[in-house]
Amino acid sequence: MERLTSLGGDPFDKPLCGGCSSYLVEPYIKCADCAPPLFLLCLQCFTRGYEYKRHQSDHKYEIMTSDFPILEPGWTAQEERSLLEAVMDCGFGNWQDVAYQMRTRTKEECEGHYIKNFINNPLFSSTLLSLRQTEEAHTTDTAIPFKPTDDPPRPSFDSQLSRDMAGYMPARADFMEEFDNYAEWDLKDIDFVDDDSDILHALKTAVVDIYHSRLSERKRRKRIVRDHGLINLRKFQMLERRYPKEVQDLYDIMRRFARVAGPMEHDKFIESHALEFELRREISRLQEYRREGVRSFCGARVYERVKRGREDERRKRTLLGEVLQYVHDAGTCQQWLHKQAAIDAGITPVVSTITTSGRRSAPPLNLTGLPGTEKLNEREKELCQVVRLVPGAYLEYKQALLSECQRQGGLRLAQARSLIKIDVNKTRKIYDFLIKEGYVNKA
Repeated sequence: MERLTSLGGDPFDKPLCGGCSSYLVEPYIKCADCAPPLFLLCLQCFTRGYEYKRHQSDHKYEIMTSDFPILEPGWTAQEERSLLEAVMDCGFGNWQDVAYQMRTRTKEECEGHYIKNFINNPLFSSTLLSLRQTEEAHTTDTAIPFKPTDDPPRPSFDSQLSRDMAGYMPARADFMEEFDNYAEWDLKDIDFVDDDSDILHALKTAVVDIYHSRLSERKRRKRIVRDHGLINLRKFQMLERRYPKEVQDLYDIMRRFARVAGPMEHDKFIESHALEFELRREISRLQEYRREGVRSFCGARVYERVKRGREDERRKRTLLGEVLQYVHDAGTCQQWLHKQAAIDAGITPVVSTITTSGRRSAPPLNLTGLPGTEKLNEREKELCQVVRLVPGAYLEYKQALLSECQRQGGLRLAQARSLIKIDVNKTRKIYDFLIKEGYVNKA
């Protein structure tokens, strides 16, 4: 018995042939006597009379096809499905890419058919209206509402704009690289068949459940990024800098709790703390005025002017103390004092060269946390601190000098300087240290 029917089930599923396990291409055969479960065959397996378990070659069957119109004459069900898939892949409004993916329709035909039958169709008007009202209610309190544009930006891969937007592609309303981007790899080879044992079936079901939980986490992270306006990171950082330093530190600490509260609640929380900080600072300033005996705002302005003068004098004395602890030449110190006196008097000082008796030595290098420090002994650590050489570079130079010494049977200072292209004084200290410790021999 033969009957021509439409394709049932999810229009975006790709069924497999029960005989050769290949993806089915319409038209194909569905056995009417084997359901449930569905048993599908491609035309090649059907013509060979393929039989499997309960399926026999003389069973009733149906020819599954979508070559018939649904909404408009001239547009088959297959083309309707291809149009919906292309709009889902390319995004609404990208009609050039939609037409390129469909292959059978032009840009104008795709746009006109979609607008007429899926946007302005009275059959879907109530559904679209309810969806639009739900979306508006959802985005009422969001930080950055999304608005459709005629030509959204399309940053190229690995460009500065793409990095600033965290790989977000406005034309597709999606990210270039998903969170947990390879979650589908664990699922791609799973196939549920009738011969599976109970434990194998339970194991496959558990893998699918894990995959669903990973998809939920991906969706949750996208929602947080969208609701809090984190797509443009540079703009988000510029908004943070408008707060004082203390509020910025609080913002950085409380950022991890933003995912718990909504965007508006989080912003109100930070703004309230910024206002509290401003009030506390103003209260402290007024309390300082009262302690100093200031009773009017006119007196407060005079007090602030005198206070700034005292702070300037204190900074100059501090600067002088810092200079004097490094200047040991009396003539140079006297010259610097005359120059500062001329500046304070409003006279242009005579520019002269200040010579010092010696150069200030650099402080020892702090090796805490540097890679390779654990491979050094105490004497080597002391050498790296004095020479100001990171442990990794020292170990590399040491290995090169040891290899050259073993090859030549000895090592001269000139050879060490030709191998290590750094300051000659540092090379001399490393060379003398290795000779003293017995690592290398003089040539």
